[in-house]
Order: sequence, then structure tokens, then C-alpha cells
Amino acid sequence: MTGSPDSSTRPAAPLTERTPRVVSAVKLHRGAERRRTGLFLAEGENAVVEAVAAGAALRLFATQRWVDRDGGPVTAAGAAGVPVDVVTDRAAAALSDTVTPPGLIAVARSVVVGVADAVAPGQRLVAVPVEIAEPGNAGTLLRVADAAGADATVFAGDSVDPENGKAVRASAGSLFHLPVARERSIDAVLDAVRGAGLTVVATTVDGEVDLDDADDLLAGPTAWLFGNEAHGLSAEVASAADHRVSIPIHGRAESLNLATAATLCLYASARVHRRRRP
Repeated sequence: MTGSPDSSTRPAAPLTERTPRVVSAVKLHRGAERRRTGLFLAEGENAVVEAVAAGAALRLFATQRWVDRDGGPVTAAGAAGVPVDVVTDRAAAALSDTVTPPGLIAVARSVVVGVADAVAPGQRLVAVPVEIAEPGNAGTLLRVADAAGADATVFAGDSVDPENGKAVRASAGSLFHLPVARERSIDAVLDAVRGAGLTVVATTVDGEVDLDDADDLLAGPTAWLFGNEAHGLSAEVASAADHRVSIPIHGRAESLNLATAATLCLYASARVHRRRRP
């Protein structure tokens, strides 16, 4: 008579949405839980790959289709010593905050630091979004800052959590590429960037300098202030900057959105720095 298979050789059953480990991770959708634990969720292939590469991933949840994919993010996580749990589709949906869950989620340690740890002497370009409310914009701005070669991004004032799920996805992995800080005190941020030798430049509609004419101004180390999506920078914050720069609009558009304005300004600085590099 043939004996039953040794239970130790059977693959472990996928974790369900009721498994305590999954339940604990799902709580990280809440900002209070992220602050309490110092952990957050990075969802999707880009975010997971970069979290593993940065050494920030602590555990990976993946559906079977990801586990069966040779040479993919699950393989990379295993090679890096990151524990991998296979989960059901329903568990993956609980861990996700998207309409179509990708089935790949990392639990990562927080990478957001204090402003003093993000800004340092010798840096040439720092992005400072002020009181940004929309997580998608926060993530997109991180991606733009990374692409432009910024040295750091500092979220100042009452800004959205850059480790919010939507912000992490919108950053497309850039959250893990450069120092990211969050500081409620705008004055503390201004003091920090000035202390590191950067000139503070604000984007305003009525700035005294046109971006097309700002090359000399942008030749030195610069911290760009970008305002809230709906209201821009307050008059108080704009006046606290060393200079105010406006982006010319040559057509009939009334204004530019936050991500577009940040892209133009950061790339203007990057262009000047590259051209004037010794």
C-alpha cells in the first residue's frame, strides 16, 4: 500500500485575508499605523523592485503567478534574503488600494527622514513642495525630482504622507532613490536649506524673475519651493524666499499644474548646472 505524501514536502497553503500576518499588513493603509510602526506598503513591480534594491523591503506578499515567474521580483527578493509569502487573490486585494490589484506588495521600513538628514552642504538642487495635499502629485514630484537629478526632496508644512500608497505608486520607485524628508515647520525647512548653502527660490505667478531669464540666478545651489495644488504658495512663504520666479505662459492656458511647473523649474536648474559644470 502506498503511503500518504510526507506533509513536510507539501507547499505551504497561500495566506488568506484572515491570516494575522496579512491583517497586520493591511493596517498599514492607515497613516496612524504607518507612523506607529515605521512601516509602509510598496505595491507593484516598480516599487517592490526598488524597495528590495534599496534594502528597505522587509517582507514580500505575492500571488502564485509572481512566484512562478522566473527571474522576477520574487526571485530578487529571495536572493536578497527578504521573506516571501504566497497569498490568495483575495488577500492581495485586501493588501492593495488599487482597482486592479497587481498581486505584489512589499512591507518596507520607512525611508522618510528628518530635514537635517536629507539636506546637507554641497548639494546643488533640492525640491521643496509646500503643503502638497494630493498623494499622486507628491509621488509624481518625487519622480520628477529624481529624473532631474535633485539631491533631495523635502515635504514642508502640512503635506501628504509620501509613503501613502498612491504616492508610492506615482513615484515609480523614485521614493527609494533620493533622500526624502517631511517637516511640518516651513521655517525649519527654510533654515535648513539656507544653512546648507542653498538659495531659496519660489515659483509664483508674479515673480520678479522670468524662468527664461533665470540662468544666472540658478547657477548656484538652489532649493525650489512649490506651492499647494489649489492655492500655490502663500504670500508669507513666497516673501520668505530669496527670489521669486514666474514661468512664462506663451499660449492661452491659464496656468500649469504642479507636476508640470516642478518639471520645468527643476530641469531649468539641472540644465544650467550641467552647462556650467567645471
